[in-house]
Amino acid sequence: MARRPLRAVLVTLIGALVPLLAATLLTAPTASAAPLPKPSSLAEAAPDAKAEAAPRAALTEITNFGENPSNLQMYLYVPESVTTKPAIVVAVHYCTGSGPAMYNGTEYAQLADRYGFIVVYPSVTRSSKCFDVSSPQALRRGGGSDPVGIKSMVDWTVRTYSADTSRVFATGISSGAMMTNVLLGDYPDVFAAGAAFSGVPFACFATTNGSEWNSDCANGTITRTPQAWGDLVRGSYPGYTGPRPRMQVWHGTEDDVLRYPNFGEEIKQWTNVHGVSQTPAATDTPQSGWTRTRYGGTGDRASVEAVSLQGVGHNLYAWGMGERVLTFFGLNGSGPAPQPPAGPCKVTVTTSAWNTGLTASVTITNTGTTAVNGWKLGFTLPSGQAITNGWGATYSPASGAVTATNATYNAAIAPGASVSIGYQANHTGNIAAPTAYSLNGTACTTA
Repeated sequence: MARRPLRAVLVTLIGALVPLLAATLLTAPTASAAPLPKPSSLAEAAPDAKAEAAPRAALTEITNFGENPSNLQMYLYVPESVTTKPAIVVAVHYCTGSGPAMYNGTEYAQLADRYGFIVVYPSVTRSSKCFDVSSPQALRRGGGSDPVGIKSMVDWTVRTYSADTSRVFATGISSGAMMTNVLLGDYPDVFAAGAAFSGVPFACFATTNGSEWNSDCANGTITRTPQAWGDLVRGSYPGYTGPRPRMQVWHGTEDDVLRYPNFGEEIKQWTNVHGVSQTPAATDTPQSGWTRTRYGGTGDRASVEAVSLQGVGHNLYAWGMGERVLTFFGLNGSGPAPQPPAGPCKVTVTTSAWNTGLTASVTITNTGTTAVNGWKLGFTLPSGQAITNGWGATYSPASGAVTATNATYNAAIAPGASVSIGYQANHTGNIAAPTAYSLNGTACTTA
């Protein structure tokens, strides 16, 4: 189905309304003034079986796609030329929006035509048209509410199109940005990366009274330590020790709906989750007024990428930013997205465990051409592990995202040289070694 050229319409935010109404009006500037195309509909008779494929190059509503406790709608866009084992991008709308509005107001369908991936557009049916990012059910894996329904949409798409489960991504605007944070926290084994425009950290909007709105978070007055933010993410899926999704965050300095301090809190959260330094590994200005910082790597696939837009308000999403999202995801090149670029370091670890404890021996090798003078090794301990003592470095904190800081005698590592450190830890059953390490904020290869 051909789509008309799209125009963005500025949505006015009325700041004087009560917080609950503010939640209802939390919007992005991307709804199209053109009439929406009428989606076709495709029902799946047997959710556990491979379903009939949707029409190509048309926005299609999919029904009966699987478990859906909050009655979301699913819209799907499959390009005319879809790749073998395609990637999936979940594009999540803003408050007052919908799946069709997100389809019309962003360029992801057009980019899918170019690169051959599939786009899933979840759509809220509750009156506020906001995603649930606040209830206890939404903030734990498999707990119910919107994240469960969105995962069912992903599962349906994977089954139907034999999609690449290692290339599933989420992006969203405002309420959709908050949901992007939630999806990456609840389902780190499903999503490879996310991009959040004008959002807040995972669990920042948490409430226990049934309200969709958290004024303290929206006003940027909730601040936590990186460890505390990271623990909220890790607590949504206890026991998970696999890789974590990479995160790209965008925010305007003049955001008066989800205020700018939330940007820094998101950075604290996701650098802690990845066990990388909060000191940027790279800083640049992609265009005037933008400041981009990268953490855990210096290239396009850094663990965390953050873009600050000077003087820009809540409605920051603009046409063309989708291409930058795809660059971070690794979808606008050839082949699967590579892992975050490794710096000039390699880490080898061996562990020895017994009933309630373990020891880990860690070797850090400088694989670069210049000497390292003073180092900090970042890594995240699996859930249930806590360091009781160590050697060759000082370790802080004892659990979660740990930083090992050099001793005076081993601060310098010459090119090609190695240092060995280690620690003893208690455990509650999980004896796995950390899976990712960074040296002075740059990701290392592991062996």
